[in-house]
Amino acid sequence: MKTDVYEQITATIVAELEKGVQPWFKPWNAEHAAGRITRPLRANGVPYRGINILVLWGVAMERGYSAPLWLTYKQAQELGGQVRKGEKGSQVVYANTITRSETDEKSGEEVERQVPFLKGYTVFNAEQVEGLPAHFYSIAAPALSELERIEAADRFYAETRADIRHGGNQAYYMQGEDRVQMPPFEAFKDPVSYYATLSHELTHWTKHKARLDRDFGRKSWGDEGYAMEELVAELGAAFLAADLGLEAAPREDHAAYIGSWLKVLKGDKRAIFTAASHAQRAVDFLAGLQPQAEPITEEAAA
Repeated sequence: MKTDVYEQITATIVAELEKGVQPWFKPWNAEHAAGRITRPLRANGVPYRGINILVLWGVAMERGYSAPLWLTYKQAQELGGQVRKGEKGSQVVYANTITRSETDEKSGEEVERQVPFLKGYTVFNAEQVEGLPAHFYSIAAPALSELERIEAADRFYAETRADIRHGGNQAYYMQGEDRVQMPPFEAFKDPVSYYATLSHELTHWTKHKARLDRDFGRKSWGDEGYAMEELVAELGAAFLAADLGLEAAPREDHAAYIGSWLKVLKGDKRAIFTAASHAQRAVDFLAGLQPQAEPITEEAAA
């Protein structure tokens, strides 16, 4: 029986949410975690993207892996390694499009359409493989000092040129005025918490029509469109936290969203893939505003 990748990955995330756990924050809560938290890395050191980040973070937390590197069976062999007998691989996905010729129902003419597809394949953590070069077994390099991380995050967000204002006791993005409102810096328990919250709000900021024009059809607080946008912002904040060396943690109001997320994910097995894809685009957009930003060439998963 062929495995439905959408159903399999969605079921895993739904199971975590039903426990009250947001799986995208688990790397920062893992007792075994060593070194700094990074995105999962391919054999060549290139970070995974989108839904694959959530999948591999989840597997690493469940099985206690500290090494961030993942390889296919073939890649392990080419590097002189061998997957240990009895080890179970983890499924990640590759997303792309194919061109198909179809007959247009209205005109009757042949037209070419881009059809998206998703393909699953298996990878193994470096800790499941013997005989690899030594660097595959190294934990991520220690994080920069807190001061260095704060300075780097400050530069990163300053380069976005977003209208960020301070005051009050709530953090939010006001789309009508295209501005981010943040409580005073001093209101946060530490600088890292401030930038983690700002990551969430600036992910929202990317949805403006002048940027990514992201719209899930929100009509009221708590509806499906609202829940999807909040999910994108939470995932975007987690991805940014890993990239910037920030601490990621659930917002104080996260419990209010879990029910809505469960409803959305149970109703659409592709929803978490869509949210992760939009979160990745938001992170890419923010990164693209940085000086000498490198173009994104790796495929975006789902």
